[in-house]
This record gives sequence, structure tokens and C-alpha cells, in this order.
Amino acid sequence: MTSKNYSCIIIIFLIVCSCAAFGRIAGNDFIVSSDDSALVTENNYVKSGLNAESIKYAFTTKFFGYMLPLTIFSHMLDWSIFGANPSGHHLVNLLIHIGAVIFLFLFLNKTTNSIWPSAFAAAFFALHPLRVESVASSGVRKDVLSMFFGILSIYTYTFYAEKTKISWYFLCLILFVLSLMSKPMLVTLPFLLILLDYWPLGRWQKVINEPAGNRFKIAGKLIGEKVPFIILTIVVSIVTLWITDKTGTVVPLDYLPFLKRVANAIVSYVAYLGKTLWPVNLAIIYPYDFSISIPLWKILFSSIILLITTFAVIFYIKKLPFLFVCWFWYLGTLIPVLGLIQRSPVAMADRFTYLPSIGIAIMLSWGISSLIKNKEIRKKILFTSVFIVLAILIVLTWKQCGYWKNDNVLWNHVLKVTKDNYIAHNNLAVSLTATGQYEKAIEHHNKAISIAPFELNYYSRGLYYIRTKQYQRAVEDFSKAINLKPDNIMFYNYRGIAYAELRQYQQAVEDFSTAIRMKEDHAESYNNRGNVYARLGQYQQSIDDYNEAICLNSKYTKAYINRAIVYMEHGEKNLGCLDAQKACALGKCEFLYWTKSKGYCQ
Repeated sequence: MTSKNYSCIIIIFLIVCSCAAFGRIAGNDFIVSSDDSALVTENNYVKSGLNAESIKYAFTTKFFGYMLPLTIFSHMLDWSIFGANPSGHHLVNLLIHIGAVIFLFLFLNKTTNSIWPSAFAAAFFALHPLRVESVASSGVRKDVLSMFFGILSIYTYTFYAEKTKISWYFLCLILFVLSLMSKPMLVTLPFLLILLDYWPLGRWQKVINEPAGNRFKIAGKLIGEKVPFIILTIVVSIVTLWITDKTGTVVPLDYLPFLKRVANAIVSYVAYLGKTLWPVNLAIIYPYDFSISIPLWKILFSSIILLITTFAVIFYIKKLPFLFVCWFWYLGTLIPVLGLIQRSPVAMADRFTYLPSIGIAIMLSWGISSLIKNKEIRKKILFTSVFIVLAILIVLTWKQCGYWKNDNVLWNHVLKVTKDNYIAHNNLAVSLTATGQYEKAIEHHNKAISIAPFELNYYSRGLYYIRTKQYQRAVEDFSKAINLKPDNIMFYNYRGIAYAELRQYQQAVEDFSTAIRMKEDHAESYNNRGNVYARLGQYQQSIDDYNEAICLNSKYTKAYINRAIVYMEHGEKNLGCLDAQKACALGKCEFLYWTKSKGYCQ
């Protein structure tokens, strides 16, 4: 059987095993407490499909400190095909992940001519339960899409390195841009390309073998061809940091001192290795314990492991070059997600291993093969062992996918496998509230605050109190949140809503006005202030605020409906009917049907 036939069989094997491991995600719901809500289920621009307005939105909107235009486009396409059915959205994630796996195998096989180690490395990466979060959550589409274009860019680079054709170079660069447009996860790609030039491409070895006079020239060319990639990385990194700072998603040093971040980074390197080799008790999120410091013994133990491994791979760089390349692949690609610039109070997250784990997969595959020199023994031992390992990974991944069934199942699982996880308590409380389980919800809100009395936990409980119409308690919690972080517009916006329900209209107007001063394009605050003005009988002020809200967000159905109500209350039924029709065109038709039943609209 030819190598090409073997490659086809391996690709089919990778597809079948991936479907077996992840297939049950087709029966899972959206996880509304994750990015699924903001990016998919509650996003009117995504639901409207591809049009001039939604394209502008995709290129200008910032999600969680990121620009994600290509990811948003993919969600728009999904919604136009599958609508609110989560199965289709999840399966597209799986298909993109499988695509990245196939190109990883093709890249390794092409550059090393070692088909079986390439197959195992790709399979280990594909089927590992640490991949579940990236694949099972529609809102984490940005990870799999960025990885797909990133791996395809690396694969394309091998063709350029082989023949140095400018067409392959520009294709590699374009794919890198598409990866960054999905999510700036692969900003480390230029660094990876320099490593891959050493192994498996062997381009740096050619520099060493050149006459002394040519070495600097050729080395300069190798570095120089990475300059456009490096410039893109620098620009995207600066923009991302700027957006993160502007959107207030950076955890300040007052909360999390830099030395604690460094200590967590050192411990995380080894912890991620542990989860790769022993993937049990996995969770979507592992929060910081702000009340205590990381034990010194844990920092020292992790530092020793990192130092010994680093010295070892450098010592064996000529004999086993893949160890050096893959170890620094792992170390380097984890840097952006280690929390040195902390975007959220998260110590670790499984999804952060998506790109770095490839380095470990290759180290394991080629490392084990190099230990057993005898081909016959290698065949007997390795093939059996490989199938056992992959079978175990499939079972573990299949089981892990089941925890993503819905919000309740997911966060209950997280609470079982982590300790004092206030984020899990908070998100479970939100999920329980949405399903009407109010007594259980408040227990988890209180538990989250007892563990970590942060502003976001008070804010979340305040939202619960609004949902259960306990408006005075909501005001108290939003006030506590504002005292802790006075520059968050949402705290003022929702305290204003609570004040309005208590008929304390002047305080409500002040809070909405404060939110608008802090963020002049905050359509929700304009709409809410318009509601208060309407209650106060200040007709023109309410219409002006609704107009501004609609100007800022032309798909804001609540503002159309609210403006329609005010128009009708003041005898302008034609304008009211027109707004009701606009809201219906955007998917909210209940009010239009009501006006027709009353004979107000035709």
C-alpha cells in the first residue's frame, strides 16, 4: 500500500474518531452563560445575516477585548442556515476542528516523512478532552476558526520553504491575517515559523553548513521573511491591548499583583502539562483564590520542572531537535494566555491549551518513537499502546462533552471538580434564575459573594433581585458594586432600572445620565431614560432619547416598541404603527399584533 493510501486511511480514521468523541455535542443546548449568548443567541446583528449593516458591525464591534469579524461572519452564516437550532452550530465547530486536525497531520507528514508519528500527534491533539470547551461551545468558535486558518498557514509555509515561491508566501500571510481576524490567538505564529525553520524544515542547519561569508546573508533572509508577520503581530497585539484597556476588561494590579500573576504563570505551565497527561477533573474555568497566596513549594516545584526540562531539550538539541522546538512551542504559545496582562479573574482555562498542546503532542509522538529503536518491538508495543490511549481519550472526551449539555449541568459539574469557584456559583445562579428556581439561585449568589465579594458578584445578584422584583435590594447591591468599581456603566444602568421600578424617577434619570456621560453611544441607557421621561409625562424628552437609541442601534426592537407606545399615547397612531411594524420586521411582532387587535393599526 502506498504512502498516499495510508494518508487517506489516516484522515478517514481521524474524522471517524473525532465524530465518535465529540458527536454528542449535537444534542447539547447553547450555553447562554458563556459567549454563546453575546455572540449568537441574543445578537440581533448575527440573526439578521450578512448585509451592509451587519458587516459594518462585525468590523467595528469589540467582544471581550477582541475584534472578531471573521468569527462573527461565520455565526451569521450559521444562523441563516440553522436558526436557533444549536445542533448545527455545534457541528460546524466540530467540522472546523477536524479541518485543523487534518492539516496538522498533512503538515507533519509532509515535513518529516514519518506517517505514523504524524498520525498519533494529530490524533492525540484531536481527541484530547482538553479540546472539549473549544469544540462544544458555539461561543468559542473563535478558537477553532483561528486555529484552522493558523494551521493552514503553517502548512502553506512548508510549500514556501520548499520552493520559496512568492505566491505561497503571500497565501501564508493571507491565512495568518484570516486567523487573526477570527481571534488574535496566533499572534505567536512568527515565533513558531522561526522554530519550524530549525525542525522539521531544517533551514537553520543549512545556514550553519554555509561558508562563513554567506551565513549572515541567509540568516538575515530567514528572519527578514518573517518581518511582515512580526509587524502584523505587533499591530494586532497593540490594538487588542488598547481595546482591552478601553473596555475595562483588564484586572487591575490592586486586585491581582504582578508577582502573583508571575507565580500563577509558572504553576500553570506545569498544571497544564499535568492535565494533558492525566485529563481528569477538567473544568471550563479555574478562578484565582484571592484570599491566599500560591504556596511557595508549588512555585519552586514547578520552576524546577520547567528549568530541568528546558536545560534537557537544549542539551539534546542536535540529537533530538524536535524536543527543543516542541518544548518552546509549548512555552511560547502559552505566554499570551498566562494572565500576565490579566483580562479576567481566571487562573487557568482548558481552552487556553488549544494551540500550545500541539507542541506536547509532537513531543510525545516522536519522543516515544525515538526511545524504542527496534522496529519489530516498536510495532508490537506502540501500535497496541496507541490504540489503547486513543480509545481512552475518546471515552474521556465523549464523557466531557456530556457536561456541556446545558448551563445547569455544566456549572454543577464545575462545582464538583473545583473548590470555592465563585464564578461557577454565579453562573449557576443565573441559570437557575432563568428556569425559575429562585431559592436555589439566591443560595449560589450568596455563596459567590461570601467567597469573593467583588463588584461583579454584587451586580449579578442585583440582576437576580430585579428579575424577582426585589428592587430595593437590587439598588443596594448595585450601589455596593458602584462603590467598588465606579466606572462601570452597567451598574448605573441597572440601578437606574431598579430606581424607576421604585418610582424614584429623579435618581433613575441621574443614573442613566451618568451612564450616558461615561459612554455616549450606550443605546440601552438612552432607551431606559426615555422610559422614565415617558412615565413623567415628558413627551419630547422621551422621544428624543428613543430616537438616539435607535440611531445608535437600528435593530433595537425595544426602543421601537417603546417609542410606538409613546406615539400612540399622544395620538400619533400612524407613527406608532410604523414603529410597531419595524419591530415586527426585526422579529418582535407581539406588540404589532396587539395594536391590530385593538384596531389601532391595519
